[in-house]
Amino acid sequence: MLGTKDDPHYAIRTVKRNMATISKFLEMLCDNKILEINVVQGVERPKLTANEGATAIISCAQANDLLDAPDPKTLKGKRDRAIIATFLFHALRRSELCDLKIKDIQEREGIKQFRVLGKGSKERYVPCHPVAITRINDYLLASGHGYEQNAPLFRPISNNTASNIFKSMAPNSVYELVKYYGLKVGIKKDFSTHSLRATAATNALNNREDIRKVQHWLGHAAVSTTAMYDKRDHRPEDSPTFRVKY
Repeated sequence: MLGTKDDPHYAIRTVKRNMATISKFLEMLCDNKILEINVVQGVERPKLTANEGATAIISCAQANDLLDAPDPKTLKGKRDRAIIATFLFHALRRSELCDLKIKDIQEREGIKQFRVLGKGSKERYVPCHPVAITRINDYLLASGHGYEQNAPLFRPISNNTASNIFKSMAPNSVYELVKYYGLKVGIKKDFSTHSLRATAATNALNNREDIRKVQHWLGHAAVSTTAMYDKRDHRPEDSPTFRVKY
């Protein structure tokens, strides 16, 4: 059944994406005279509701618990505290975080900023939040690799030697790290690294940030993608009910 929530292979977004891919492939075959007709053309695709496939976000209280979950006294804990803060205060994609190098923390107009390479190698600059940069500095001081500009910002803790200074964390390791701390603080629902990105975006919008600025901050090509994180129309306290006056 289309849209079955228990099977991610049949999620509506996945079905729509797969149908679009098949249609493009058949269209190419038709253009090259291999097929006479595109049998997918005209087939109705499942409709996507406003909430369908929305990434789970966490509350401010859960975000604070998550920020405090890693042990601040160990090297691993210092690194993990910096990683979680980088996600929650900057809304980076997992791949963007893993690709960060020491040299990508740059001072521009008197403010430290991340130089981020997003999808399609599109470059953007994201100002560093004071909480995150304090944790990053604490981690780099403990790890001792902050002097090497071409080294990855976040590295594996195991085999933490000079010969492995250019080895960055694998995206799957970052995913498992975030899941681990999520479970540790009692976040039981569907939760991932993308939940932290979605949480940061939703938080910024809820605090009245302009959606166009959030679009650039997230590295979205279209504002319609950013609008998926805008929950303000769904908050009962913002209902038109409370705008009615007689």
